[in-house]
Amino acid sequence: MDGSFDMVVLGAGSGGYACALRAAQLGSRVALVEKDLVGGTCLHRGCIPTKAYLHAAEVADAARDGARFGVHATLDRVDLGEVRSYADGVVSRLYKGLTGLVEQRGITVVSGEGRLVGGDPVAVTVGDDRLTAPAIVLATGSTSRTLPGLEIDGVRVLTSEHALRLDRLPASVIVLGGGVIGVEFASAWRSFGVEVTVVEALPRLVPNEEPEASAALQRAFRKRKINTVTGNGFAGVRTADDGVTVTLADGSELTAEILLVAVGRGPVSSGLGYEEAGIALDRGFVFTDERLATSVPSVYAVGDLVPGLQLAHRGFAQGIFLAEDLAHRAGRLDRPPVPVVDRDIPRVTYSHPEIASVGLGEEAARAAYGEIETLTYDLGGNGKSQILKTQGFVKLVRRADGPVVGIHIVGARAGELIGEAQLITNWDAYPSDVASLIHAHPTQNEALGEAHLALAGKPLHVHG
Repeated sequence: MDGSFDMVVLGAGSGGYACALRAAQLGSRVALVEKDLVGGTCLHRGCIPTKAYLHAAEVADAARDGARFGVHATLDRVDLGEVRSYADGVVSRLYKGLTGLVEQRGITVVSGEGRLVGGDPVAVTVGDDRLTAPAIVLATGSTSRTLPGLEIDGVRVLTSEHALRLDRLPASVIVLGGGVIGVEFASAWRSFGVEVTVVEALPRLVPNEEPEASAALQRAFRKRKINTVTGNGFAGVRTADDGVTVTLADGSELTAEILLVAVGRGPVSSGLGYEEAGIALDRGFVFTDERLATSVPSVYAVGDLVPGLQLAHRGFAQGIFLAEDLAHRAGRLDRPPVPVVDRDIPRVTYSHPEIASVGLGEEAARAAYGEIETLTYDLGGNGKSQILKTQGFVKLVRRADGPVVGIHIVGARAGELIGEAQLITNWDAYPSDVASLIHAHPTQNEALGEAHLALAGKPLHVHG
């Protein structure tokens, strides 16, 4: 097939399919190239199945700890096969809905591995097919990283993708990497009764979050009997029929049944013709300007392929932005969209407790603005948090006498609070603006209201 389209999207993950759907909605003829399944890593091997596992873990904790609330229950067992079946059911329903949308919008899905081919015009080839368009969008996403000398065998040494396909629970696990993926799996496995040790080479867990958030998570993990080793890197691993032995940088050794390698994700760009076509790369990442244009005219990139936050909703937002930006240039939209900025994107770690943040941390805000103010409101003063028996805080960061530029939350269901926090930081709200809003009682959202009341100079449920 030699096809001519208005847009060819290479990769059907969150960024790619969002771009394709919005472009088709705006009148473009779109080809969507995908070697696997529409929905990509997030739907099939990442966000959705892992959060289903984490919800199952929350159910296990509720059954085990019900006596704290006067509800006496017994946790009989965790059947990992049934947990997988539940997660697969969620994925299947979402996949069916997504493929229906793609078909309804008239998008041409081309199955196979696409390759970028330079020339005039630039094209995408899929086997013998050649696809051309005035706009080609690279959206090939990311994959699990490993470390030099560390071989992933899928049996004893796993990535997160392997971990989601386990058919039974291991007795013990070493998690290499204390970032988002590592602590989420550690949290879920511990709720399922697995002995877990997290190893992080940097001095603290979730090092991209505020130091207070790292400390709170480490305290919570200690109470849950999750072992943590920080400031000590990986040196080597030996595998055997019954487990693994991990050697750390200081010479100490840890043993467990399996090792999960969760040291981040790298771009999928090798062998796809990007460099040969003239695309500027750095360590495999595709460089773009703020409007997502690459170094080659008519070629754009979105999602994890572009340096910055590796979040499905970032790719999704970039895909929509790009579709609208190209439609505006073609005269199909009256106004150009606003570029996606990483600092405005909410971030959530779905461990127990959850960590959610948006905007700048204290150190970054001080570097950007000089004088800043911060305030930390303890969830101990929030009625709903007491009902849920969760601990944590809301930390606000503002420019001195200016708007709030960062919000950081630790506690159960923190991810459900970050929507309001995003509105506050994205719209440059002042503490007094938020303090005047009425928050329903009793909710954890009240903690955001109380924190802003305090920062506005009229604290109520704050001792001092």
